[in-house]
Amino acid sequence: MSMKKDRKGLGRGLSALMADIDHDTKIISNTVSNTSSNMLPIEKVIANPNQPRQDFNKEDLEDLTRSIASRGIIQPIIVRVSKENNDLYQIVAGERRWRAAQKAQLHEVPVVVRDFTDEELLEVAIIENVQRSNLNPVEEALAYKALIDNFNYTQEQVATGLGKSRSHVANLLRLLNLPEKVLKYVRVGSLSSGHARTLVGHKQALALANIMIEENMSVRKAEIYVKQRLDRKNLNKKINRKDADTRALEADLFTNIKMKVSIDHKEIKGSGKLIISYNDLDELDKLCSMLMDGSK
Repeated sequence: MSMKKDRKGLGRGLSALMADIDHDTKIISNTVSNTSSNMLPIEKVIANPNQPRQDFNKEDLEDLTRSIASRGIIQPIIVRVSKENNDLYQIVAGERRWRAAQKAQLHEVPVVVRDFTDEELLEVAIIENVQRSNLNPVEEALAYKALIDNFNYTQEQVATGLGKSRSHVANLLRLLNLPEKVLKYVRVGSLSSGHARTLVGHKQALALANIMIEENMSVRKAEIYVKQRLDRKNLNKKINRKDADTRALEADLFTNIKMKVSIDHKEIKGSGKLIISYNDLDELDKLCSMLMDGSK
């Protein structure tokens, strides 16, 4: 089912959602289960099954686990009451903290309960990933695309709401036009987003990416290399493009002999070749006769 909806003025908007989350992580003012406590048994907190990010860096999670075991959770986890079970609370933002708290064997975690719709839950989950996770450029681009596809945001609105530049958002989205193998190189860090941007729209993107990696090119060197390849390609096209006089001569010859004629003239050298194509033996005989009669 599509998550799109008509957002006149974008409703609360990205900026408002982020302001709410930032406020909640600084000032815990809500209550849980009608008590004054802001702590919740960790077994009552469940993950969001539609969490946009499924991969959590193992080393980063271990570092966070050690920090939480030593100092506890500083920022509360944003949750909402589960629609399937009112005794459980679904994570809106803070799944890494929750996972690390489990590994640290905490019995309870600080939470803030908010009333989010399913659409806002997905929206905030995407936003939190962009704002607080160390995403690679492809993951970040996919997050922007999800906001645009699912919630009808424009690139300008995404940029403004997330505090990014319009060009940053546009450049990352363009990366998604690259072949999947090139995107994999970006995901694992073999290529930077700067390298990848030079390959967008290039038919030989994968081959060029492999060369960049093999030669350990800097982004600047990659830019120059791709530009040189494109310049050579355009030059060859220009050289191979026949001028009006050559095309007119081909047409005149066709009119006279009724056979397709192709002239490949090298302007610099002054040499070249003329190719006459025949369709059957009768045309070959006719051509031979014309040539021999002309030699007498």
